[in-house]
Amino acid sequence: MNHDLRACASDTPGRGILQVNVTSIVNNFPITDAQVRVSSTGDPGQVIEQLATDSSGQTAQITLPAPPQEYSLVPGSPQPYSEYDLEIRAPGYRPLYISGTEILPDSTAIQPAAMEPLTDALPEENPIIIPAHTLYGVYPPKIAEAEVKPVGESGEIVLSRVVVPQTIIVHDGTPTDSSARNYYVPYRDYIKNVASSEIYATWPRSSITANVLAIMSFTLNRVYTEWYRNQGYDFTITSSTAFDHKWIYGRNIYESISLVVDEIFDSYLSRPDVKQPILTQYCDGRQVTCPGWMTQWGSADLGEQGYSPIEILRYFYGSSIYVNTAEQIAGIPASWPGEDLTIGSSGQKVQQIQEQLNTVADVYSAIPQITADGLYGPATAEAVRVFQSVFGLPQTGVVDFRTWYRISHIYVGVTGIAELV
Repeated sequence: MNHDLRACASDTPGRGILQVNVTSIVNNFPITDAQVRVSSTGDPGQVIEQLATDSSGQTAQITLPAPPQEYSLVPGSPQPYSEYDLEIRAPGYRPLYISGTEILPDSTAIQPAAMEPLTDALPEENPIIIPAHTLYGVYPPKIAEAEVKPVGESGEIVLSRVVVPQTIIVHDGTPTDSSARNYYVPYRDYIKNVASSEIYATWPRSSITANVLAIMSFTLNRVYTEWYRNQGYDFTITSSTAFDHKWIYGRNIYESISLVVDEIFDSYLSRPDVKQPILTQYCDGRQVTCPGWMTQWGSADLGEQGYSPIEILRYFYGSSIYVNTAEQIAGIPASWPGEDLTIGSSGQKVQQIQEQLNTVADVYSAIPQITADGLYGPATAEAVRVFQSVFGLPQTGVVDFRTWYRISHIYVGVTGIAELV
């Protein structure tokens, strides 16, 4: 990444893509025919677009103005994203207002919108306000900790192996702020939110992957060591940058980040002879310096130079760090078979995925129902292709690792089966 970029930048305005996904907060089901009004933040009276959701609860993708891409590639540039407000209405639901959806150039922003049913006693209007991105705003620097926690004390480690949890309990404040709310967030959704809050989706894929690995390893260290529970708290992690990562309730995520997370969500970072995931701390490298940790802007620079994700991580954390895989993924009906399912595949795993797709199709009616016969034919491939289209995956019609676990994730979400697993 050429740090003289600002001097020669053309300042050509960019364009970004926005899609709004509207669901019921009660059961995660999509809401059809919700009306979405889009306006620029600061000028809510001037509606730019008015959209309606389809049977999957999704709006069409629209293109919106954004700043030049150069702004998100060099530290110290002007604000690299544009901000938009959303007003969402649907019969039987409380109107939802979201302020500050962030649109980056050449990136697809997915804005989740979970609506509450109308009740007789409605609370005061409580809009979702998305604060400044951590690379642009000012947030408290991370308080340094040891990257490996002591394990000698009785009760220090509760888990016997590394498990990807179904849910992360996020305390939306500092640990001692008893007034802060706890949120129960699916693990992958949590990682996507944090990564979208901490880095820019315009960065090279290798830089995004390195940062996602660091975020996941840090998070799984908190899970494995039960760090906060051992201090008497009832949550997994906080949203405070001084203690953990930035997580923002209701913020938009980015498709490029989502795809990376889905591909590697069972991974974390290890060192030889250390069982627990490494607490991979990092800082931005511009407002805050952190020798021995990864700097986010530095990772972007190395990615632009052609470094691979593991090369970026070893540049900052040393040559002994390596990527490991969790022994278990909690809350799923069945694990990936270890190879892609495609036309000609057959057996129990094919039947499992067919049954899950049919259950998802009961809720997301754009997905065609298929015969759950354990034979992967053209009809199954088409159902998979439509599922991939609805949920932002490459439309291959093949059930790879990423598609298998996304189907499982949505299946669990619409059935509540995780409560029984």
